[in-house]
Amino acid sequence: MDKGILLVESQPISAQAAQAYHRWYDEIHMKEMLGIEGLVAARRFAPVTGEGQFVAVYEIEADDIAHVQARLAEITKAGGFTAPVGLRTDPPPTVRFYRDISAHSV
Repeated sequence: MDKGILLVESQPISAQAAQAYHRWYDEIHMKEMLGIEGLVAARRFAPVTGEGQFVAVYEIEADDIAHVQARLAEITKAGGFTAPVGLRTDPPPTVRFYRDISAHSV
């Protein structure tokens, strides 16, 4: 079984839209994403300085990470997600898939 992550960088369209953006992301979007087979956990991170993009990290455990990537694209293209609220789309969110190549812990 392959392990990896999906990393998404995004931000709200304005300070006024930030609360709605965070509510949509946490209460709706992450739950929908975790409904995709192979996505097993999710966390969000805020910039330490308070400025910049927010980061969502989805943990992947699947026989084929490329299949998870293709399934996400298929669902997105079919309109299978609730429309984003307060999300900046210009520039669009950055979406990257990574495969696990090593792990260490204390």
